Amino acid sequence: MDEGGSRIRRRVLVRKRNRPSLENVVATPTAAELKPSDEGEDEEMVAGSRRRKTVDVQPVENIDSEEDMFGDHDSFAENSFLAQVDDLEQKYLQLPEHRKHATDHATEDLCSESITPNTLSIATVGGCTELKIDEHTKNQSGHEDVPIEPEADILYSVPSSQVLFFKNLHSSSDDLVDPSTEERNGNSSSHETVNQELPINSIEQPQQTDKSSSKVRTSSGVNRRKSLKDHLKSAMTGNAKAQTPIFSRTKQLKETLLSEEINVAKKTIESSSDDIGPFYSLPSKVRDLYVQFKGIEKLYEWQHTCLTLNSMQERKNLIYSLPTSGGKTLVAEILMLQELLCRRKDVLMILPYVAIVQEKISGLSSFGIELGFFVEEYAGSKGKFPPIKRREKKSLYIATIEKGHSLVNSLIETGRISSLGLVVVDELHMIGEGSRGAILEMTLAKILYTSKTTQIIGMSATLNNVEDLQEFLQAEYYTSQFRPVELKEYLKINNAIYEVDSKAENGMTFSRLLNYKYSDSLRKMDPDHLVALVTEVIPNYSCLVFCPTKKNCENVAEMICKLLSKEYLKYKEKEKLEVIKNLKNISGGNLCPVLKHTIPFGVAYHHSGLTSDERKLLEEAYSTGVLCLFTCTSTLAAGVNLPARRVILRAPYVAKEFLKRNQYKQMIGRAGRAGIDSIGESILILQEKDKQQVLELISRPLENCYSHLVQEFTKGIQTLLLSLIGLKIATNLGDIYHFMSGTFFGVQQKILLKEKSLWEITVESLRYLTEKGLLQKDTILTEKRLLRKDTIYGSEEAFQYSFHITKLGRASFKGTIDLAYCDILYRDLKKGLEGLVLESLLHLIYLTTPYDMASQCDPNWMIYFQQFNHLSPAEQNVAAVVGVSENFIGKKASGQAIRKKVDKNIVNRLYLSFVLYTLLKETNIWSVSEKFNMPRGYIQSLLSGAAAFSSCVLHFCEELEEFWVYRALFVELTKKLTYCVKAELIPLMEVTGVLEGRARQLYNAGYKSLTHLANANPEVLIRTIDHLSRRQAKQIVSSAKMLLHEKAEALQEEVEELLRLPSDFPGIVASSVEKV
Repeated sequence: MDEGGSRIRRRVLVRKRNRPSLENVVATPTAAELKPSDEGEDEEMVAGSRRRKTVDVQPVENIDSEEDMFGDHDSFAENSFLAQVDDLEQKYLQLPEHRKHATDHATEDLCSESITPNTLSIATVGGCTELKIDEHTKNQSGHEDVPIEPEADILYSVPSSQVLFFKNLHSSSDDLVDPSTEERNGNSSSHETVNQELPINSIEQPQQTDKSSSKVRTSSGVNRRKSLKDHLKSAMTGNAKAQTPIFSRTKQLKETLLSEEINVAKKTIESSSDDIGPFYSLPSKVRDLYVQFKGIEKLYEWQHTCLTLNSMQERKNLIYSLPTSGGKTLVAEILMLQELLCRRKDVLMILPYVAIVQEKISGLSSFGIELGFFVEEYAGSKGKFPPIKRREKKSLYIATIEKGHSLVNSLIETGRISSLGLVVVDELHMIGEGSRGAILEMTLAKILYTSKTTQIIGMSATLNNVEDLQEFLQAEYYTSQFRPVELKEYLKINNAIYEVDSKAENGMTFSRLLNYKYSDSLRKMDPDHLVALVTEVIPNYSCLVFCPTKKNCENVAEMICKLLSKEYLKYKEKEKLEVIKNLKNISGGNLCPVLKHTIPFGVAYHHSGLTSDERKLLEEAYSTGVLCLFTCTSTLAAGVNLPARRVILRAPYVAKEFLKRNQYKQMIGRAGRAGIDSIGESILILQEKDKQQVLELISRPLENCYSHLVQEFTKGIQTLLLSLIGLKIATNLGDIYHFMSGTFFGVQQKILLKEKSLWEITVESLRYLTEKGLLQKDTILTEKRLLRKDTIYGSEEAFQYSFHITKLGRASFKGTIDLAYCDILYRDLKKGLEGLVLESLLHLIYLTTPYDMASQCDPNWMIYFQQFNHLSPAEQNVAAVVGVSENFIGKKASGQAIRKKVDKNIVNRLYLSFVLYTLLKETNIWSVSEKFNMPRGYIQSLLSGAAAFSSCVLHFCEELEEFWVYRALFVELTKKLTYCVKAELIPLMEVTGVLEGRARQLYNAGYKSLTHLANANPEVLIRTIDHLSRRQAKQIVSSAKMLLHEKAEALQEEVEELLRLPSDFPGIVASSVEKV
């Protein structure tokens, strides 16, 4: 039954009626009476009346007395409603002029005015006749959600049995009129339907006719009309005697209110504008929150234009491209809020790095709490698959590229992909970057293929071949060259600075000479005049110096500080000392000697060698102006937003490779801070030998974006085909080929494929997966026949060859295991079952050490040998089980020749396992870094990689019954690897943005649980916790509240699910079959 029908039905069942006089009942309502009043007032009045009626409602009892059967609703007494109906009937039938149409006139006022606009049908539930309104009548009516008042609809107060009688009476009256009248009314077919729907026992046919009514006959000698009173009495008696199910009145009223709210929401959603407020269809509260949380009072003109595009109103896919710092993210956020609040659908936002995911979650959690939606993190080992299905509040999933792919897979598998209303992809150009680009392409291709209602929005600062992406995503394109702060590009050759000028003959014009006096000794230390360039802006303004390598970052930072004046030490001296103190606190008393020397000058380096805690703290100090200069690698340009007044490129290289146009644009895009600077500057330092290449760099267009789906063989096309068949998106060759044609690779196949066709590559990939035991062919297929050139066009049969996934294949795609390693992982786990060493965690850690990181590892053999000797006999047994002997490591350490062949990957993997094992035992990244002579940032990335891979191995084992013993073990290991702290700190570290150092501070201050943090006052936190900014405090509390609400909601829904009657309950199934 539709929602409107549900609402009317309940009112008919529960309303107690005070009868008006019969003349008022039968009289035709006037136009004024039928005119609906103001919607809001009506709803309030009806809601109020409903609330009043819940007071003093007595429980339903079985009453045998016919006289008291209807309580104060109706009775069969002398002055009852039935008696009045009978009197009126006699009065009308005694008049000669009413002989022919007496019945018509008596019923048309009731039926035609009230019933005709809302076509009625009768259904029986538990023997009780109920009233329905057809779905299409809601659409015909301009006031779908206006409650029906007693004055506006006389059937509002009539019991369902009486409504039924009037309907049947109208039907019988049609038999009395001539055929032309019957055709004109056009109601005969609907009357037949109503009569067919009635159960036999719902209306008892009267055995006797009324004397007065028997006198009235038509001229053609039609049989006597049955008495109105008898009809009503028998119908009401039958309904009253029927067994009535006992419902909670309170629950009924709650359901009625909810259905009304849903109707309002549906009406809003179905409208073309989806408008629920003045701020781009959003409530004005959203605008206020942007002012409060982000200080944004007005949108840029391009943002307004983009949000009001026709393609946005029509919910078409969109790609938009603007320079860095142009405000792209704000547009995406408003579109996401529209989807969450107006259309009531879930949203997925895909970001390139874990740090950006966490930054975005911290920023949007406060919006979620205020506006009533969840913000969920899918990064590293975090994220639930499939996501929790929420009935009321919607979810914003913020995910890395890999986790976003897994999330989409789980939604497709559970048939919930249509619940995803919008997918936003930041840095869309990454679709052309290696294996991560291939995964992003797979994700988007699956969404396009499986859900026609999901909108895709892609944004980037560096896109060139947009036409290909448009064709792939079936998207519109919007671009602008807007920058909130003007950017001026410069080149520095020797001591001369040139401005980049596209109109000039050689692309640049002379600007000025550097006016900084260098002694001979200083020139040797700083040949590129970096000190001269940075001192023009610091300490009053900020500056970024991009360096080719991590080591170069540290060297440049130290060199600049050696040459800076001592005056720089006095600038914000107290705050800088606080930063140093805080760095020591989060690192267990340790401090990098380079940072110890540079921070007093307001200078620091920033690269992946730092721990997450250190990076976060330094970024906060830079944002607040305590630090004014970062020497950094190119990764900062694509990571968190840290703009500067001046950006200096130390050399046109990233590592040993020459700079690409896309990289250059991203780096210089950091110049100019909106709202702070009036201008931004970038200076590229180059040598004479690189001059020609640099001139080409600054003038050429951005690099094209090409698919890596086939280039990344195991992580690309093979993984895609396996998941297509595993998810049953496409299982036969024709469907798989059709899907492949719609990918980004399919769009670019003419450019990318020279020797083989897309068909041949698809067939070869399927053959490889079959040979590897991941797929099975349902039909025997000869490769020779399949690869014939005319197969595509000449044989429909070839398209029907189908495949199904094996258990190993399903485990591989569920665990998102790189197919290059899935068989190795299976062998390792199988071998582990034969002699799993559980005296320590070492053996389990070895099984979850990432294969790809092991292949890049270069062990220090002396350290390897020393650490091996520190192991207990049981731990040394693990090395023997996996195939690495003490003798082998000893010979490598002493430089002796090795005759026996040993698998290098196993040896390297065991070495990394030692690192992780030591880290889990000591939980001090500094001491482990020192023991193994590894950068602490690398050890931390190894830890997070192992945590993510452990989660993957867990899902892999869940699909294979033979590995049941591993499941519980890997659950606990994943948790240990994810947090790598003492157990008491884990609840605090679940909060986004709270890392180990901060968790320890909070715990020591008495905040020992998630509930403590969620109820904390940010102002108290600032006073209690050292070196915590107001912004950070608010973000921590918001994130904790969001996480607490998520957990509470999940528990509530679990309880409701347990108490809810199952949809396949035998009685429900039987009754639904009867209705059909």
